[in-house]
Amino acid sequence: MSTNNNNSPLDLAFEQGRPALVTYLTAGDPSPHSSLDMFKALVEGGADVIEIGVPFSDPGADGPAIQRASERALSAGGGIENALQIAKSLPRDVAKILFGYLNPFFAFGYEELAARCEDAGVHGLLCVDCPPEEEEMFRTALKSHGVAPILLAAPTTPESRIPKIANAGAGFLYYVSMTGVTGAALDLDGVGERVTKVRELAKMPVAVGFGIRSEADVRALAPFADGVVVGSELVRIVEKLGDGAADALVDKVRELKRGLV
Repeated sequence: MSTNNNNSPLDLAFEQGRPALVTYLTAGDPSPHSSLDMFKALVEGGADVIEIGVPFSDPGADGPAIQRASERALSAGGGIENALQIAKSLPRDVAKILFGYLNPFFAFGYEELAARCEDAGVHGLLCVDCPPEEEEMFRTALKSHGVAPILLAAPTTPESRIPKIANAGAGFLYYVSMTGVTGAALDLDGVGERVTKVRELAKMPVAVGFGIRSEADVRALAPFADGVVVGSELVRIVEKLGDGAADALVDKVRELKRGLV
């Protein structure tokens, strides 16, 4: 399989002359049969990149909102298969990322997962708890099927380490705006300067996530980043409205995107 991913929708999402809007929901929430409608709402609202979260019983990097979403999805039968089916059902020209933790990916099998991602039109995979020193064979399998392994950096990451992380990954670098878990309130103090430095060191697109909730948050970060990631705020809409959340998700994504124009 070709490893050339230069013309994939994921790369194109970061070549629009403005930052990309990256949106996250948990596959299978509020239920496997209605989850696809939630993701279609993100596309309708104008999201540039869709993160499809694989529910996991111990999502250590995620805050209460996404933890509860994982619990709801798992109890209803959600998992990797449901996440892949959602990806396959979304338009092929929309950038799609599988987002999750190493344990379910390892259990599924790296080569099998990479092949299934390619078949489903998944353009990237972000494994939260897999640093570049670990599971090189996983990244190799993904790249061999044209799937970008997306890695993370944080405020605690030494600057000398950023190029190594960037070189091991592909697609973009996910910069965590703060220490802690997803869903906490955004503290903008110094984030722009740090993101600017990470972009210089990484020499690849950098999307910033954690704590971004509003058009104002997006607008504040847009001058510094190649993309902004919103997850917990969207997950809370699904938690509140359940199967009827689609219209509210469309409206919220459109609101967030106004911060990028």
